[in-house]
Amino acid sequence: MRRVVVTGMGGVTALGEDWPTIRANFAAGRTGVRYMEEWNRFTDVNTRLAVPIIGFSVEDRYPRKKLRTMGRVSCMAVYATERALNDAGLIDDPVVQAGRTGIAYGSSFGSPDSVLGFYELKMNGASKNLTATNYIRMMSHTTGVNIGLFFGVTGRIVPTSSACTSGSQGIGYAYEAIRWNKADIMIAGGAEELDITDSATFDTLYATSTKNDRPETTPRPYDRDRDGLVIGEGAGTLILEEYEHARARGARIHAEITGFACNSDGAHVTQPQASTMQTALRLALEDAGLPPGAIGFVSGHGTATEWGDIAETEATYNVFGSRIPIHSLKSYFGHTLGACGAVEAWLSIEMMQEGWFCPTVNLENVDDRCAELDYVMQQPRKLEIEHLMSNNFAFGGINTSLILKRV
Repeated sequence: MRRVVVTGMGGVTALGEDWPTIRANFAAGRTGVRYMEEWNRFTDVNTRLAVPIIGFSVEDRYPRKKLRTMGRVSCMAVYATERALNDAGLIDDPVVQAGRTGIAYGSSFGSPDSVLGFYELKMNGASKNLTATNYIRMMSHTTGVNIGLFFGVTGRIVPTSSACTSGSQGIGYAYEAIRWNKADIMIAGGAEELDITDSATFDTLYATSTKNDRPETTPRPYDRDRDGLVIGEGAGTLILEEYEHARARGARIHAEITGFACNSDGAHVTQPQASTMQTALRLALEDAGLPPGAIGFVSGHGTATEWGDIAETEATYNVFGSRIPIHSLKSYFGHTLGACGAVEAWLSIEMMQEGWFCPTVNLENVDDRCAELDYVMQQPRKLEIEHLMSNNFAFGGINTSLILKRV
């Protein structure tokens, strides 16, 4: 089995595109949550809150011919990947197109507006808004395909469309591909574009925050006064590379990936199970060959939904006990669905390198029903750690756990 390291990182979020900008927002306690006035016409949707990326566009950056197959989610994925490849020193390297570089990338869905042409066809029998590229922009593997087309990648493509674990599965499966000698370099991550349909889905489950007049106070992961999640958007890309391959070309190494696990609850599509979450965490430790005591911090999923927070913290406590520090970055970005696992892994590496961990913003009173953990709240935490665990859990009972090592 070969060692797998991270040699490039890039992303786009509502709080910035680079670590210094995002860190400054973390330190100031700023979130990206906004009141969405344009959603007022959706009268049956209770929430008016979301975390949009203001001003994002690549129309002047990329050729129109390249953009024809891209919806917004693919534009963000390609842009994040461009930043990550630049960071890795691979943007113009022929190795990217040589067959031993692959892609493992995902999103919950493609670009929802691309569906409208098919809807018009089925409902009205007309296809005036249907083009040859509608399906490419809509399909669940649109991000991976468009990354491959844009950068000329000819290696394997692993599409990971698994809702909230799309990004973390992308990183995990990329890690496994390199570890088992199926690739030398993998472009890994996830993306999601903001759309009313995502918020409406959670709204039907009474899982969205309706603090519409106080957007700065929500979401509140693990807090007794939380009232639900807020949907966001973004993209995150990691460039994973076999250790000796990275060393041979003199690459800067940000971190090492030492463990990954994924399993299924096998019980309910929307009610998470602490027992199988716990199993995923233990399997990741087993994969890394580490005892629980080696993990110095947990980046939690922390969506600010009642049963999600409770089940996650129970699982975390059962593995690590009350000593483990934990936070949720969704308190700043909202729930970016397919992007969250990749964005959280990227920023966890940045924080682990610096030894500085932001608190869960808006967490003031931990819910008594959440397990006893060392919740990082109100103030940042300075910690020198060697290993961090990043966890994500998705609709359908999909559980993922990544272990990242500081180098």
